[in-house]
Amino acid sequence: MLRHSFLFLLLSLSVSIIPAEESRTKVALAGDSTVTDTAGWGAAFAKLLGPKAECLNFARGGQSTKSFRDSKNWQKVLDSKPAYILIQFGHNDMPGKGPARETDPETTYRENLIRFIDEARAIGATPIIVTSLTRRIFDKDNIRGELKPYADAATKVATEKQAPLVDLFTRSVELHNKLGIAESDTYNPPGKDAKTTDRTHLNAHGAEVIAGIIAEELRKTAPDLAKLLK
Repeated sequence: MLRHSFLFLLLSLSVSIIPAEESRTKVALAGDSTVTDTAGWGAAFAKLLGPKAECLNFARGGQSTKSFRDSKNWQKVLDSKPAYILIQFGHNDMPGKGPARETDPETTYRENLIRFIDEARAIGATPIIVTSLTRRIFDKDNIRGELKPYADAATKVATEKQAPLVDLFTRSVELHNKLGIAESDTYNPPGKDAKTTDRTHLNAHGAEVIAGIIAEELRKTAPDLAKLLK
């Protein structure tokens, strides 16, 4: 009886020292509708992550750097304790979006991004700035690029704070200038009616292409995260 008890104790101890299965690395997304799973590149990006990573998408439609914090969505990102946070805003920070969302690229937008970076680092996460995805609106043969002031501000913040940068604005402008109007329109989600053309959000094809661009850039600027890609 004593011998059996001793063997049982040894067995229990051996089981307890076997390390638990390694938990997956959390990669959080913070942004507006162009980052969501349904209208942006979020779901397509999640598919590019390997089995050792988990994508948590906190992006919400209509959000700016201001409203994302005010609505407590940013706190949800921090509470999830991710290892990496990809941060992309700008569309709803622009003038015309109302005082609850608007920011100025040289002041409040910049300040909000700096706070995001500092607070992400405070919980041990690596913040990665992603410049705004361009709207596919052309002036003659070239993308209009009205989000450039916000993209430029984000780039400056990333440089000053030594944070990894995915310059999605520049890459997406280059892409659509090369494709032209007709081919760029193949990225548009279906319109609600015949008169509706959405050149801001993405269909499945567009999401896959943009997610691929982000993955390419991460391999250059965030090699530790890139190791988690397929």
